[in-house]
Amino acid sequence: MAGADAPIPMCTCNDRNVVTCSAVKQDAPTSRVMRSYQPHGSLARMLYDKQRADEQLEAYDKSQASWYRVDATKIREDLVRLWIPLGAGAQHDQPDKTAEIFLMKSAERSDSLPLQAWHSLARFALSWCISRTSINGLLGRGSMHVFSCDQFQKLMDASNFSGPWQSLIDLGAGDGATTSHIADLFEKVYATDISAPMKWALTKRKFTVLDVEKWYETGPFNVILCLNLLDRCDRPNTLLRRLKASLAPGGRLVVALVLPFSPYVEVGERGDHKPSEYLPVKGNGLEGQIASLVDRVFAPLGLKCLVWSKLPYLCEGDLGQAYYFLDDAVFVFEAQPVSKQSTEHKIECLTGDTHTPEGFRRHHGTPPPSGRTPRQPERERTATDTDGNATQASHTCKNF
Repeated sequence: MAGADAPIPMCTCNDRNVVTCSAVKQDAPTSRVMRSYQPHGSLARMLYDKQRADEQLEAYDKSQASWYRVDATKIREDLVRLWIPLGAGAQHDQPDKTAEIFLMKSAERSDSLPLQAWHSLARFALSWCISRTSINGLLGRGSMHVFSCDQFQKLMDASNFSGPWQSLIDLGAGDGATTSHIADLFEKVYATDISAPMKWALTKRKFTVLDVEKWYETGPFNVILCLNLLDRCDRPNTLLRRLKASLAPGGRLVVALVLPFSPYVEVGERGDHKPSEYLPVKGNGLEGQIASLVDRVFAPLGLKCLVWSKLPYLCEGDLGQAYYFLDDAVFVFEAQPVSKQSTEHKIECLTGDTHTPEGFRRHHGTPPPSGRTPRQPERERTATDTDGNATQASHTCKNF
């Protein structure tokens, strides 16, 4: 037979697996070429890196990546009881059909070299005068996915929401992709976004677009969506108060937030991409910050957590790889009266008074250790790369 005399790869180290061995002596000319191949030129290198990244994404085990699971041992027992799984499959740890379609379409657009070349050229030309969000709106790219209609209905059912299903508003809706999944459930659908191109996209979907500064005047609303907005908002405390005040009796507020918490304001008053108002979020990792959010951010404002879950926050890919993802915690709240004690705690949180010795003593009953003033450590948002490693990121990293 032809090739019968071809030399067999020989392992020159203690690794018995020829496939994984890094020191295999391969005398076959083809093997030597493939192993020593290095792309030449920027485009060839980019395509080569993308192919490797996409291959790793394709082999990526989403269940092991814990897209839809949490470590219950790191979460307080009363909060564990409020958690529901939203993944598909027998173990509830796989993407559902809507998410799979999003990933498939993202891969197809990412593989289109002419489309991605046009996007890259346009981004470079437009980045001097408009924001990245507006560029994405003009190009019709950078679409996001949070949950499907089925997943949303599971959240509503778990929170005992039975209607009425008259009005929905999605704040910071972007191109309206997530809003469109649940729009048919409501009689009226409103949306806001600060970007003019995104407003055009929302109008094309037949949503009523409201002014970002006056949206609450149209309320109250039966359901309000605030998806991945609090960490991009310049005044999150002001927004939360308006969200609660704009809920109709028996209404639901749905908040999605990337954790670990790392705020980044694209356009704000300070001009340094940091918010003007402070959210007192503490703890390490997603599980470590859940209790802090519920107890220190939402409860003092009279927002009671009824149910929560974890989902991947998916973003359309580019020439780098087929798609990107971050960990999203999704909460469902109802409005409740605020007690005097909660109001005092809220004021401390909003003014940062717990970060002074006097505020710390009032809140905890004891002075700070060694007379020191407790500080909120600055944390960087982490995105997951194709190797499953945590990498430093922010909203400006890749497509987020």
